[in-house]
Amino acid sequence: MTDDLFGAAVEERLAASAPLAARLRPRSLDQVVGQDHLLGPGRPLRRLIESDRLSSIVLWGPPGTGKTTIARLVAGATRRAFEPLSAVTAGVKDVREVVARARGRLGEHGQGTILFLDEVHRFNRAQQDALLPSVEEGVLTLVGATTENPYFEVNPPLLSRSTLLRLRPLSVEAVTCLLRRGLDQEGATADEDALAHLAERAEGDGRAALGALEVAVALAAGHGDDRRHVTLAHAEAALDQRALRYGRDEHYDVVSAFIKSIRGSDPDAGLYWLARMLAAGEDARFIARRLVILASEDVGMADPLGLVVADAAARALELVGLPEAQLNLAQAVVHLATAPKSNRVTVALGRARADVAERPVGAVPVHLRDAHFRGAAALGHGAGYEYPHDDERGWVAQEHRPPEVAGRVYYEPSGHGHEEEVARRMAARTSTEEADPR
Repeated sequence: MTDDLFGAAVEERLAASAPLAARLRPRSLDQVVGQDHLLGPGRPLRRLIESDRLSSIVLWGPPGTGKTTIARLVAGATRRAFEPLSAVTAGVKDVREVVARARGRLGEHGQGTILFLDEVHRFNRAQQDALLPSVEEGVLTLVGATTENPYFEVNPPLLSRSTLLRLRPLSVEAVTCLLRRGLDQEGATADEDALAHLAERAEGDGRAALGALEVAVALAAGHGDDRRHVTLAHAEAALDQRALRYGRDEHYDVVSAFIKSIRGSDPDAGLYWLARMLAAGEDARFIARRLVILASEDVGMADPLGLVVADAAARALELVGLPEAQLNLAQAVVHLATAPKSNRVTVALGRARADVAERPVGAVPVHLRDAHFRGAAALGHGAGYEYPHDDERGWVAQEHRPPEVAGRVYYEPSGHGHEEEVARRMAARTSTEEADPR
C-alpha cells in the first residue's frame, strides 16, 4: 500500500514538473491540431484508429507536428498490445524480445501487437531487416515515426509494407491555438503581438512554440507580475529574437523592393530583403513562388537556367524546410540577380494574348490538324505537313498559324546572355525562309 502511494506521488510530481508540451499532449483525436488531412472527421487514418484496424504505417514529418502524439492515441484506442521503442536506444536484441512477446500473445491469446518505433530512421539496415519478417507475417503492426525522408532512410521492403503518412508543419493558426491552450494551462494571459511572434517564429513546430511560451510565462512571473501576463518583450526574450513584423501594406512594399532589387541586378539588396522577410516570418513558400515567377518574367531566355534554379530552390524548401532551405532561396536570389535580364518572354506572351483577344480566331490550318485517327486522311488532315526531322537542317519553312494572325511577331529576342544566340538562330532561319519559301 505504501509503495502504491509513493509511486502515485512520484507520478503526480513528474506530471506537474513535465514540460508544458507534455502536459498539453492531446488525449483525443479532436484535440490534435494542424493535421486535419489525416485526422479530420471521416479521414482514413482517423477511421482506422477509431475502428482499431490500423495496419503498418510510417509517420513522416518535421519535429513538433504530432507524430508521437498520434502513436500515443493509437495506444489508447487499440485492443492490441502496444510496445514502444526508441531507435536511439534500442537494438536488435530489443526488437527480438518484442517479437518474441508478440508471438506469445498471438499464440496464447490471439492478441496482436503494435510496435511504435520512434526515430525509425536511426535504425541501421540490419536492425530494420530484423523487423521485416514479423511485419510481413502480421505478427507486428509497425507504427514508425521519422523526421527524415523515409525514401532515403527506411529499407524499401519495410517501407513497401507500410502506408506512408506525411504530417505537415503546423500553420500559424494551429500554433496559435496551441499557445492559447498553453496560456490556459499556465493560468496566464498574453498580448496578441506576443502570441503572434511566438507562433510565427515556431516554424510549424508546436513543441518548440510551447517551450518558448513556458519560458515567456516564467519571465513574466519573474518580473513580479502576479497576473503572469506575457508581453512582446517577454516573447522576444524567450526566443532571443527581435520581433520584426509588418502589416499588409508593408508586406507588399517589401516584396516589391525584393523583386525590383533582383530585377535591377543587385544581389546584395536581394539578399537583404530576403533576410528581412524571413526574419519577419514571411511564408517562405510565397518567397519561392515569387522567385519562380521572376525567373521567367525578368530573366527569361537570357538565362534559361534561372528557372531551373528557382524551381530547384522551391522544391528544396518543400524537401528540407526551414531554416536550412534559406540557403537554397539565397542561392536562387544571387543567381537571378546576377543573371542577364530579358523580359521578352513576358512581352511576347502579352502580344499573343492580345491577338487572341482582339483578332478573329482562325481555324487550325489543315496541314497542322490531328491526323492520327481513322478517317483523318479522308478529311485532308495533315495533308501538306512537312516533318522537320526529315530535313537535314532539322527545320523547314511552313506556316504554323491561321491566316488571320500569320506573320504577326510576338517574340523578339534581346541581345542579352543566351538570348543573343537565340536571336542569331532565328535570324538565320528567317533569311533561309526568305531565300527559299515553301
